[in-house]
Amino acid sequence: LFLVSKNEKEAMFSILQNRLYDARVLDLYAGSGALSLEALSRGAGQAVLVDKSFKACRVIRRNIETLGYQEKATLLNMEDKKAMDFLEQENRRFDLIFLDPPYKMNTTETCMRLAEKLLADGGLILCEHDRKTPPDTPANLELKDRREYGITGLTFFVKKEAEE
Repeated sequence: LFLVSKNEKEAMFSILQNRLYDARVLDLYAGSGALSLEALSRGAGQAVLVDKSFKACRVIRRNIETLGYQEKATLLNMEDKKAMDFLEQENRRFDLIFLDPPYKMNTTETCMRLAEKLLADGGLILCEHDRKTPPDTPANLELKDRREYGITGLTFFVKKEAEE
Protein backbone atom coordinates (compact mmCIF):
# COMPACT_ATOMS: atom_id res chain seq x y z
CA LEU A 1 0.00 0.00 0.00
CA PHE A 2 1.19 3.44 -0.81
CA LEU A 3 0.75 5.30 2.46
CA VAL A 4 2.12 8.78 2.68
CA SER A 5 3.44 8.61 6.23
CA LYS A 6 4.23 6.36 9.15
CA ASN A 7 1.24 7.91 10.97
CA GLU A 8 -1.13 6.71 8.25
CA LYS A 9 0.30 3.20 8.46
CA GLU A 10 -0.12 3.30 12.24
CA ALA A 11 -3.72 4.50 11.80
CA MET A 12 -4.43 1.62 9.42
CA PHE A 13 -2.96 -0.97 11.78
CA SER A 14 -4.85 0.47 14.74
CA ILE A 15 -8.05 -0.14 12.73
CA LEU A 16 -6.90 -3.71 12.06
CA GLN A 17 -5.41 -4.47 15.49
CA ASN A 18 -8.38 -6.43 16.87
CA ARG A 19 -8.36 -8.64 13.77
CA LEU A 20 -4.67 -9.53 13.78
CA TYR A 21 -4.24 -12.06 16.60
CA ASP A 22 -3.53 -15.45 14.98
CA ALA A 23 -5.04 -14.18 11.69
CA ARG A 24 -4.43 -15.82 8.34
CA VAL A 25 -3.27 -13.02 6.02
CA LEU A 26 -3.11 -12.89 2.22
CA ASP A 27 -1.04 -10.10 0.69
CA LEU A 28 -1.66 -9.75 -3.05
CA TYR A 29 0.78 -7.50 -4.94
CA ALA A 30 3.02 -7.79 -1.90
CA GLY A 31 5.84 -5.54 -3.18
CA SER A 32 8.35 -5.64 -0.31
CA GLY A 33 5.98 -7.61 1.91
CA ALA A 34 5.88 -4.77 4.42
CA LEU A 35 2.17 -4.98 5.22
CA SER A 36 1.90 -8.71 5.81
CA LEU A 37 5.22 -8.80 7.66
CA GLU A 38 3.96 -5.95 9.85
CA ALA A 39 0.78 -7.96 10.46
CA LEU A 40 2.91 -10.95 11.54
CA SER A 41 4.88 -8.72 13.90
CA ARG A 42 1.58 -7.60 15.43
CA GLY A 43 0.32 -11.12 16.10
CA ALA A 44 -0.98 -12.59 12.84
CA GLY A 45 -0.50 -16.36 12.72
CA GLN A 46 0.48 -16.84 9.09
CA ALA A 47 0.79 -14.93 5.84
CA VAL A 48 0.81 -15.77 2.16
CA LEU A 49 2.56 -13.13 0.07
CA VAL A 50 1.96 -12.99 -3.68
CA ASP A 51 3.89 -11.04 -6.27
CA LYS A 52 4.60 -11.85 -9.91
CA SER A 53 7.85 -9.87 -9.96
CA PHE A 54 10.94 -12.01 -9.45
CA LYS A 55 12.78 -8.92 -8.20
CA ALA A 56 10.07 -8.15 -5.62
CA CYS A 57 10.04 -11.78 -4.47
CA ARG A 58 13.79 -11.68 -3.93
CA VAL A 59 13.30 -8.66 -1.64
CA ILE A 60 10.36 -10.33 0.14
CA ARG A 61 12.32 -13.55 0.69
CA ARG A 62 15.19 -11.55 2.19
CA ASN A 63 12.78 -9.65 4.46
CA ILE A 64 11.13 -12.89 5.61
CA GLU A 65 14.53 -14.38 6.46
CA THR A 66 15.78 -11.21 8.17
CA LEU A 67 12.70 -11.16 10.42
CA GLY A 68 12.80 -14.93 11.04
CA TYR A 69 9.29 -15.57 9.66
CA GLN A 70 10.16 -18.59 7.49
CA GLU A 71 7.69 -20.77 9.46
CA LYS A 72 4.87 -18.22 9.26
CA ALA A 73 5.24 -16.76 5.76
CA THR A 74 4.69 -18.42 2.39
CA LEU A 75 5.84 -16.65 -0.77
CA LEU A 76 4.15 -17.27 -4.13
CA ASN A 77 5.99 -15.85 -7.15
CA MET A 78 3.05 -15.88 -9.54
CA GLU A 79 0.39 -13.78 -11.21
CA ASP A 80 -2.54 -12.69 -9.01
CA LYS A 81 -5.35 -14.75 -10.60
CA LYS A 82 -3.18 -17.86 -10.83
CA ALA A 83 -2.27 -17.52 -7.15
CA MET A 84 -5.89 -17.06 -6.12
CA ASP A 85 -6.96 -20.10 -8.17
CA PHE A 86 -4.17 -22.14 -6.56
CA LEU A 87 -5.19 -21.01 -3.05
CA GLU A 88 -8.85 -21.77 -3.76
CA GLN A 89 -7.94 -25.28 -4.98
CA GLU A 90 -6.01 -25.71 -1.72
CA ASN A 91 -9.23 -24.63 0.08
CA ARG A 92 -7.34 -21.85 1.87
CA ARG A 93 -9.31 -19.11 3.64
CA PHE A 94 -7.99 -15.86 5.02
CA ASP A 95 -9.09 -13.55 7.82
CA LEU A 96 -7.43 -10.51 6.27
CA ILE A 97 -6.60 -9.79 2.62
CA PHE A 98 -4.45 -6.86 1.54
CA LEU A 99 -5.47 -6.03 -2.03
CA ASP A 100 -3.30 -3.40 -3.70
CA PRO A 101 -3.19 -3.82 -7.49
CA PRO A 102 -1.21 -1.16 -9.35
CA TYR A 103 -3.61 1.64 -10.30
CA LYS A 104 -2.70 1.38 -13.97
CA MET A 105 -3.81 -2.28 -14.05
CA ASN A 106 -7.42 -1.27 -13.34
CA THR A 107 -8.19 -4.79 -12.05
CA THR A 108 -9.43 -3.96 -8.56
CA GLU A 109 -13.02 -5.11 -9.21
CA THR A 110 -11.96 -8.43 -10.78
CA CYS A 111 -9.39 -9.12 -8.08
CA MET A 112 -11.88 -8.33 -5.35
CA ARG A 113 -14.41 -10.83 -6.75
CA LEU A 114 -11.69 -13.50 -6.83
CA ALA A 115 -10.29 -12.59 -3.40
CA GLU A 116 -13.78 -12.66 -1.91
CA LYS A 117 -13.84 -16.44 -2.50
CA LEU A 118 -10.74 -16.78 -0.30
CA LEU A 119 -12.11 -14.69 2.55
CA ALA A 120 -13.23 -16.47 5.72
CA ASP A 121 -16.65 -15.58 7.14
CA GLY A 122 -16.29 -12.31 9.01
CA GLY A 123 -12.95 -11.71 7.27
CA LEU A 124 -11.81 -8.34 5.96
CA ILE A 125 -10.44 -7.14 2.62
CA LEU A 126 -8.40 -3.96 2.74
CA CYS A 127 -8.35 -2.50 -0.75
CA GLU A 128 -6.07 0.34 -1.78
CA HIS A 129 -7.21 2.40 -4.75
CA ASP A 130 -7.09 5.82 -6.30
CA ARG A 131 -9.04 8.08 -3.94
CA LYS A 132 -11.25 9.26 -6.81
CA THR A 133 -12.30 5.77 -7.91
CA PRO A 134 -13.34 3.64 -4.93
CA PRO A 135 -14.41 0.09 -5.79
CA ASP A 136 -18.04 -0.95 -5.74
CA THR A 137 -19.15 -3.22 -2.91
CA PRO A 138 -19.55 -6.85 -4.09
CA ALA A 139 -22.77 -8.63 -3.09
CA ASN A 140 -21.22 -10.84 -0.39
CA LEU A 141 -19.28 -8.03 1.26
CA GLU A 142 -20.24 -5.02 3.35
CA LEU A 143 -18.49 -1.68 3.27
CA LYS A 144 -16.96 -1.31 6.74
CA ASP A 145 -14.91 1.87 6.42
CA ARG A 146 -13.31 4.17 3.87
CA ARG A 147 -10.32 6.47 4.47
CA GLU A 148 -8.42 8.89 2.27
CA TYR A 149 -4.73 9.76 2.45
CA GLY A 150 -3.70 12.21 -0.25
CA ILE A 151 -4.38 10.54 -3.61
CA THR A 152 -4.79 7.13 -1.96
CA GLY A 153 -8.05 5.63 -0.80
CA LEU A 154 -8.34 2.70 1.61
CA THR A 155 -11.61 0.80 1.64
CA PHE A 156 -12.36 -1.90 4.20
CA PHE A 157 -14.85 -4.62 3.25
CA VAL A 158 -16.11 -7.30 5.62
CA LYS A 159 -17.48 -10.63 4.45
CA LYS A 160 -21.06 -11.11 5.55
CA GLU A 161 -21.57 -13.95 7.99
CA ALA A 162 -23.06 -17.07 6.39
CA GLU A 163 -26.82 -17.42 6.94
CA GLU A 164 -27.85 -20.43 8.97
